[in-house]
Amino acid sequence: MKKFISHHMKVALLLACATFTTVNAQNSNNQPPIEEETVDFSLLTLNVDGLPGKIFVFNVNADGPLSEGSERISEYLASKDCDFLCLQEDFNYRWEIWSRLFAGYDHDDWSGGIILEEKEIDFAHLQYLKFECDGLNAVWKKNITPLRHERVAWEKSFGKFSHDFDDIITKGFRRHEMILPDGKEIVVYNLHMDASSERDETKGNDAKDREARQAQWVQLREHILDNLDERPIVVAGDMNSFYHRDDINTVFINAIEETGRAMVKDAWVESCNKGIYPDVGSEAVESETLDNILYISPKGGYGLKLLDFEIDEDGYKRDGKPLGDHYPLIAKFHIFDNSSSSQESKPSGISNVTDGSQSPADAYDLKGVRHTGDLQHGTYIINGKKVVK
Repeated sequence: MKKFISHHMKVALLLACATFTTVNAQNSNNQPPIEEETVDFSLLTLNVDGLPGKIFVFNVNADGPLSEGSERISEYLASKDCDFLCLQEDFNYRWEIWSRLFAGYDHDDWSGGIILEEKEIDFAHLQYLKFECDGLNAVWKKNITPLRHERVAWEKSFGKFSHDFDDIITKGFRRHEMILPDGKEIVVYNLHMDASSERDETKGNDAKDREARQAQWVQLREHILDNLDERPIVVAGDMNSFYHRDDINTVFINAIEETGRAMVKDAWVESCNKGIYPDVGSEAVESETLDNILYISPKGGYGLKLLDFEIDEDGYKRDGKPLGDHYPLIAKFHIFDNSSSSQESKPSGISNVTDGSQSPADAYDLKGVRHTGDLQHGTYIINGKKVVK
């Protein structure tokens, strides 16, 4: 759960991120020119480092921000004035984190902290101990309207009293469907994946951690494909993943794009790494972080264009020291019509088709499998739209 990353932030590469421009984003995305590229929404993702200092006799966060530091983090978050915040490890200092945000923001349900006094502990069977909290919280400006919210736990995790204690809490992801003030709709995933400690990585003892993360990337991919419609998607959070260590390209990005239903981009790759995705087993790129902002543009629906991106290392410090053990990632997006149909079409979900006898050239079921013959009764994606046969 805990991972220090400041050594991955080198000044030269961060300056490259800071000078990223709209022109660079347009060239790297290979998107058609847009007449007016206004910022439709901004999003910040941050692991707020809200673990308690100890769990039983285990020191898990003795040098964390704790109560006073969490209030400073809240001040920082309020100062950035972003439309949407994806927070992870929002456990024991929830009210301190919320203290400077309540005036201008709403939030989803807090699932609780790691508080032993409020939980009956069966010390004879500690192997079954699991706190129901996930540490995830989304925060959005009051002029944004939430439509639906879903919380999903990972099906596979590893490490109860070792390997960064991932399995002692209920890690997973949350999916939010939101309406922006101008009526445009977006889908936001906020997540936290299994961690690896530097000690286990150095000793080559992190195979189970990597296996758990790989399964989580697959589970996330399948959930996205099962729910994909015309709305653009942002996937943000603490992935605990590096491209040189975890095969994100194969199991997530390429797997989604190979369905022909959507394009996937990584904000850091596009803005700080010249659009190049590092290969598994390659040398580490020093500006890469364990946190990510990925964005998905459905074919035939509404797409996202990245207008600005930064890793705010300097702004997240007080007296020269980071407020927590992660740095915030901030992205600004423009939403554009990616469909070949009329501009009047609006992401709404399911449409009905009465004649299902003929299969169109491109019909995919919700698992991403292409169908070329007559379609059976069911739900399909046809020309980027969800259709019931």
